[in-house]
Parts: sequence; C-alpha cells; structure tokens
Amino acid sequence: MRKLVWAVCLVFVFAVGVQGQGKVDSQWKCGKATVEHSIDVGDQPGHAYVVSQVKCSAAKGEIGGAQEKEGTGTEFHDVVGNNHSYHGVFVETLASGDKIHISYKGTGTASGGKFVSGSETWAIIRGTGKFKGLKGKGTCKGKGGPDGTSTWDCEGTYQAAAAAPAKKKK
Repeated sequence: MRKLVWAVCLVFVFAVGVQGQGKVDSQWKCGKATVEHSIDVGDQPGHAYVVSQVKCSAAKGEIGGAQEKEGTGTEFHDVVGNNHSYHGVFVETLASGDKIHISYKGTGTASGGKFVSGSETWAIIRGTGKFKGLKGKGTCKGKGGPDGTSTWDCEGTYQAAAAAPAKKKK
C-alpha cells in the first residue's frame, strides 16, 4: 500500500528540563517506516488501516541537561485516499540513557503514497530515571521530504514530578 511515514514528534519530541516547569522546543528527523503493514478495509476505494514503526533522530533539543538522541514511533493510521488520522506512542531515548514515553495523535496528508504534511498533539505519559513522573503536552508540525523522510518541529510545556513529602521520624 502506501509508504506513509509519520513520526511523532514525535514526537517527538521534547526539550524538557526536569526541575520545575519549562518549555519544549525540539526538532526530529525521521526516516521511512522500518516496519509497515497495510490492510484494505474494503468499504470504499483507498481506505486502509496501516500499522507502522519509524525511527527518528533529534536534530535539536535537550531535556534537563541531557541531549535528546533518538526515538521510535509506533503508530496506527486510518487512511482514506490522501488523508489520514493516526495515533501512537513515541519512545525517546536521551544521551543519558533515560527514556520518555509520549502518546500522540494527529492528522496528515499524502501525495503519491508519500507524506506531505501533518500536525499532532502529544502528552508525556511516563519517564525513567530522573524523568520519572514527568508530565507535559504540546504540538508538532511535520513536513515530508521527496525521499519519504519527514521533519517534525515540536513545542509545548512540561512539569516535573512533585517531590514526595519527607517522612517524619518517630
């Protein structure tokens, strides 16, 4: 079927600091889908369900002093002709080795089976290491390249987990 590549900003996605709250400003360069399965729905021409996975590299952004490095977006698309809606999860790995998991959903357009443009909303759902308890949300806008790759510019806000109250000694 189509080689629809949508990343998440993927997701996504984020320049977050883990102390308090802050702004997100990231850019992701995503390749063609590394895994893609398409099933024609059969109710109308050009309607298919697509499950895909895409790998992305951070072009800019850092989180709490840790450089954003790479991520993998796993997505489900509802494709009708050149339009689609999708949702997925982006697992970002930072240079520190910590991970941030981001849920996202969006819409996009294609031409000739290649991604043209899209927009999505995202939310941080969990993190590991010093990013445990991190929350955030924002948006991404993506543009496709002629070779089937995509570039995503993402922005938003975040809030670090509240520190647990100290336990009283008896």
